[in-house]
Amino acid sequence: MTEITPAEGGTGESGKYGDFEGLRERAVALRRAGLSLRQISAELDVRSKETLSRLVQGEPPAEWTKRPRAKDSHRRRARELRRQGWTYNEIQTELGCSKSSVSLWVRDLPSPEPRCTPEEQRTRMNAGLAELRAAQERERRAQKDAAMRTVGHLSERELFLAGVALYWAEGTKSKTYRRSEVLQFINSDPDVIRFHLRWLASLGVTKDRLTLRVSIHESADVPAAEAFWAGVVGVEATAFNRATLKRHNPRTVRRNTGEAYHGCLIVYVRQSADLYRRMEGAWYGIVLGADSAT
Repeated sequence: MTEITPAEGGTGESGKYGDFEGLRERAVALRRAGLSLRQISAELDVRSKETLSRLVQGEPPAEWTKRPRAKDSHRRRARELRRQGWTYNEIQTELGCSKSSVSLWVRDLPSPEPRCTPEEQRTRMNAGLAELRAAQERERRAQKDAAMRTVGHLSERELFLAGVALYWAEGTKSKTYRRSEVLQFINSDPDVIRFHLRWLASLGVTKDRLTLRVSIHESADVPAAEAFWAGVVGVEATAFNRATLKRHNPRTVRRNTGEAYHGCLIVYVRQSADLYRRMEGAWYGIVLGADSAT
């Protein structure tokens, strides 16, 4: 490589720009000698990119300074795949590049013909959606099962406190304007009813102290509902008092209909004033205990 020495005279751009043509000759010589723009800038002490560009105008850069065109093979492959009818997403997955790059490489090519009819597309979409929902349901079930296993066996105290909280949420409460200290519970969930009955048994309440009654819409199958709840409680359907029927409003759109609708079960405990007071006192104890938990 021919050694190029800086021009004699002043330093800095102001001193060199007085002889621009001479400076350009030196820049061109350096360019042809294989120096990069950064090297020429340092050699000539030219800091202005615009000036540096003017000095080497028309001179191609050295091969070693050019960025490698590593994506040329990807571009060629992308165009081949596009001509074969591949979509942007498929090409992106195949080549491991961005979708914007794929678009830049093949946007001048015609869009591929649809591979399936609209009906087939809808079928595929529905199948994919069904699989997604199934996977979500499996995840929900796994989370619920894991949480269920963390509970384990309940002590009598834990059962009592859980039953108190459940009753206070769902049971009948005595009011200052209507004192009725009696345990009466109503719910439509069979598991909730079973838990409530287990709680009553832990309090010493026997089945002969229970009054059972179904509350249901008048348009439903009352005998079938009573047979269902009899199985839940473990008694004969004849043990139920007369059902409470709810008036049917035709303007109301109800979803709790059909064979799965069994109404609600009312569980009334006779001679339960003392138990009610115990339950209510325990509830306020739970509230105070939660306030002091910090």
